[in-house]
Amino acid sequence: MSYLEIDNASVSFGPVSNRTHVLSDINLSVNENEFIAVIGFSGAGKSTLISLMAGLQTPTTGEIRMDGEPIREPGPDLGMMFQNYSLLPWLTVSENIHLAVKTVFPTLSKTEIKEKIAHYVDMVKLSHASDKLPHELSGGMRQRASLARTLSLDPKVLLLDEPLSALDALTRSELQDQILNIWEKEKRTVVMITNDVDEALLMTDRIVPLTMGPEATLAEPYLVEIERPRDRQILNEHPEFKRLKVEITNYMMAINKGSKVNQQEITPMPDVRPKDFSLPSARIRLKNKTPQPASTA
Repeated sequence: MSYLEIDNASVSFGPVSNRTHVLSDINLSVNENEFIAVIGFSGAGKSTLISLMAGLQTPTTGEIRMDGEPIREPGPDLGMMFQNYSLLPWLTVSENIHLAVKTVFPTLSKTEIKEKIAHYVDMVKLSHASDKLPHELSGGMRQRASLARTLSLDPKVLLLDEPLSALDALTRSELQDQILNIWEKEKRTVVMITNDVDEALLMTDRIVPLTMGPEATLAEPYLVEIERPRDRQILNEHPEFKRLKVEITNYMMAINKGSKVNQQEITPMPDVRPKDFSLPSARIRLKNKTPQPASTA
């Protein structure tokens, strides 16, 4: 049964006479405890799409529902992990999580809050850095802290907006494994935004392409029926992994090429010439200097 649903949603900006249509006719059903990826190019509207699911963006038309109830505003049931770490720089790792927990669970005792913070800090392997400020952490550690803060709210749906895209390959692989381990233990519903086909095939049950904008929409999904747990060491040799990677990559390249072909409007470049910064005396000498005729033997 669908747990998170987007029903014929669209998003437009600007005045009615000159609207920019970002997303159009978006329909998506995510089952409870399912892990899906939405994959697309930069600028297609991926962040706008996940903002719709988080209640941060209101659809121009259509509706987004969780467990049958319309989503009209953000809330703790929708845990959003942003691409940038979004940690308060003047608070330590523990204090960032404490602020979130205290806000969402005001009736918890100090002991319960302390235990909850310790549980999630340990889950993301940051116990040794719980008293450090964000600027004292590496990028990967900051993203772990952000993940711990999001999970501490006990969200029913975890929304990941390209949270690993700015990390180096080794740190990215480590965090992929941590997110997968947490998902397999706690079985939350997860929607991840990514532009990495390999990452989507490693982590998710289903991959949904987002077409190029403007008026981007969701294409037919690809089922990832590769047995779990998935070992990245041998995944590259898995025949289903190879087939899906080629098929999805070719599809994404085709829609990208088609989008460029369909862009008929060409913006004329202004006729701008470099400014002459030479001294006046130099300009006069150059003007008065006439070329000498070539000598003949």
